[in-house]
Amino acid sequence: MSLATRFKPVGLTGFGADSTTEQVTEGLSLKGKHILVTGCTSGLGKETCRILSMRGAHIYGTARTQDGADRACAGFPNKATGFACDLSDPTSVRNCTAKIKAAGYRFNAIVCNAGIMATPTLQRAHGYELQFFTNHIGHFMLVTDLLDHIAEEGRVVVVTSSYHRLAPRVGIRFDNLTGERGYNPWVAYGQSKMANILFANELQRRFSGSNKTAYSVHPGIIPTNLARSTGSVAQSFLDMLAPLFLKTIPQGAATQVFAAVHPAAKSLAGRYLADCNTVTLGRRADNPELARKLWKVSEQIVQEL
Repeated sequence: MSLATRFKPVGLTGFGADSTTEQVTEGLSLKGKHILVTGCTSGLGKETCRILSMRGAHIYGTARTQDGADRACAGFPNKATGFACDLSDPTSVRNCTAKIKAAGYRFNAIVCNAGIMATPTLQRAHGYELQFFTNHIGHFMLVTDLLDHIAEEGRVVVVTSSYHRLAPRVGIRFDNLTGERGYNPWVAYGQSKMANILFANELQRRFSGSNKTAYSVHPGIIPTNLARSTGSVAQSFLDMLAPLFLKTIPQGAATQVFAAVHPAAKSLAGRYLADCNTVTLGRRADNPELARKLWKVSEQIVQEL
């Protein structure tokens, strides 16, 4: 048990910071369930696929390359199908969704897990700041293109971060989505994570009247290779602190797994979750008007790609 979890009590759901993926799925049978997970090759995505597969689900794992997805899926304990889906490449995302729709898959859950963090220098994809494009637009494209392929009681889980608090004061700098008016790695990362929350919130509003649900989740601070883009110093710092202050990967993935499959998560639809329990959002993130504007702008961006 690390210092990160030692003093955090179990929440109303019966789970907490110490809970692992095996604990939050104990006793659950996912036989016959179909679950799509982005970023299946390592870290939280790989652990999410592993445990859901172990509980009987058919996993559909995405990676930036077909070879990477196939190799990861070959290692899961139950049936798993790999897809190439580079979230920074609209053609790759569209090819992925086209294959899924052609096969007729319907998903009980989609876990938007993949992402990049705090690239030290400004990088762009299709004219937009890379973190915003990869973490938000890529997942926005994927999910909205598959809305008709989500099962009647299907769930969409969007992995965000408590670092959404680092986003600009206005929440989203719509006048600087390219980064050309100034770039700070952590502010840009925070903005992309703010976009993840707003996307999940607006998706839940649009699910109103159905049995489909959406969630945004903060996994905690975990020593995964997400920090690879921040540089070797940051990664080494995380590696050094891991035993004392960071969650393990099974603890970190527990909240997204809980949101995707646990019966208790059904009543928490539309909420921001951390440590498998709800957390109150600040006014910037809990802003329906901002969420609707982001959705509209995101649609416009996708239409132009």
